[in-house]
Amino acid sequence: MFHTEVRSKNSIVTIGRDLPAVIIGERINPTGKKKFGQALLAKDFDYVRREALAQIEQGADMLDVNVGVAGVDEVTMLPEVVKVVSETVNVPLCIDSANPIALSAALQVYEGKALVNSVTGEEKSLASVLPVIKEYGAAVVGLLMDDTGIPNDPEKRLAIAMKIVERAEKLGIERSNIIIDCLTMTVSSDHNAATITLKTIERVVEELGTNIILGISNVSFGLPDRNSITKTMIAMALKAGLTCIIMDPTAEGMRRTVKTSDLLLGRDEWSMNYLAEYRQYSEPQA
Repeated sequence: MFHTEVRSKNSIVTIGRDLPAVIIGERINPTGKKKFGQALLAKDFDYVRREALAQIEQGADMLDVNVGVAGVDEVTMLPEVVKVVSETVNVPLCIDSANPIALSAALQVYEGKALVNSVTGEEKSLASVLPVIKEYGAAVVGLLMDDTGIPNDPEKRLAIAMKIVERAEKLGIERSNIIIDCLTMTVSSDHNAATITLKTIERVVEELGTNIILGISNVSFGLPDRNSITKTMIAMALKAGLTCIIMDPTAEGMRRTVKTSDLLLGRDEWSMNYLAEYRQYSEPQA
């Protein structure tokens, strides 16, 4: 069983299957968020600070930072936003970009050990991103897609995971610093999408033992009552071997689902995290 350690300047988060699941706040990301994209274009960093603080207040252990929007120069903007978020909150960051030059610029200004999201099984990605990970001593997310696209089969996704791990280890990146993203696809477009993801998690855990990450909300895209679908997927994926979740911690009931699942899976000694969560959500609102 592997533990992955990531750090900010003054705090450490450890990811592992015997530990409570790690919540990575997804909201510092302009994808599908017009107002956030406009804020980045205007360099309105107060907006970024508010998003960072709101997620920490709702229990995020780490924050994902993505500035990928049309009109924004990632190489300049990503390190700026990383600095702003790091000055605002004291949690480790997941630096989210496919651009190795932008990643390098952001890692240069980051104080600690970041998680980088992500490398894929594509040859171009492996050749350009993994050396950046090695140079800065970061941890990395491995996305299970390659030059042929995203396989619709758990064994083919496992093969990509094995390729990513093999290439990373050849560069001297330890397996404990590799977290595999088994990919959450939408069940509205493929009714087998969730079961493929869950089977992939089980196979990667069985064969490679790495930590597992998912961007969970995509599973419910296009359907009504998305929260119910997403919360159920969280519980099922944690049982399968998920260890960290990119999610919106401010969404109703999401964090509570994580804490309840941890409790039932034996990842919450003496029920302490569950009880703390219960006290918070059961308190009368002012």
